[in-house]
Order: sequence, then structure tokens, then C-alpha cells
Amino acid sequence: QLPLAESGGRLVQPGGSLTLSCAASGFTLSTYPVAWFRRGPGTEREFVARISWGNTYYSDSVKGRFTISRDNAKVMVFLQMNSLKPEDTDVYYCAADAPPYSGNNYFKANYYDYWGQGTQVTVSS
Repeated sequence: QLPLAESGGRLVQPGGSLTLSCAASGFTLSTYPVAWFRRGPGTEREFVARISWGNTYYSDSVKGRFTISRDNAKVMVFLQMNSLKPEDTDVYYCAADAPPYSGNNYFKANYYDYWGQGTQVTVSS
């Protein structure tokens, strides 16, 4: 089993909302910065959002529409997606940053250590 598991992806209409969830197997996500990526158009996964201990970060393409958060027990990480567009259609991945923590390349996929299998989001009429 992979260390992370995403869920919640489904078909949704343009303008609709959807919440993705990320859960860990064998460790607690509360001690790790967590990011959401999507597959993107090329070979490199595309950064979507990140939550660290005290800050959140978003790509320009989703800022104002998506929100990353943790649950009350800090067991899971969510990606709340609003005002969805057809171009948001993709496979979405959860990623965790394990220690040692070094550098500031938060927007690069290879910065992260643990990944899930992805969950498919389809925005279509």
C-alpha cells in the first residue's frame, strides 16, 4: 500500500464544487507539509496547493477558487475546489514532505517524498 491515499474525485459540472481528501498510512500527516499536484499537460506534475505549519500557497491558476486545509485532528488534508472549470480536469495527487527539511522548492514535484495513487477529477457538462 502506498503511504498516501487520495479520494473524492468524480464527475462534476462546470461551476460546481468538489472536495478531495488525503490520508496517510502508517504515519501522521500533522507533522508534514502537504501539497496537492495534478498531472498537468507535460511530463512534470503541476503544483496546485501546499499547506505547511503556518502558511498556505496556491498556483495562480487555482488561487481564489481552491482551498487547502487540515481536519480538526490533523489526520487528513483536504482540497476544496470551487468554481470548477473544464481545464481543471486531471488526476490529482497528494504529496508529503518528510524531514530533513531543506530548500524552498515547494512548487516542484521532486521536492516531496511520499505520494498517493491519484484521484480522477472530471469537469464536464
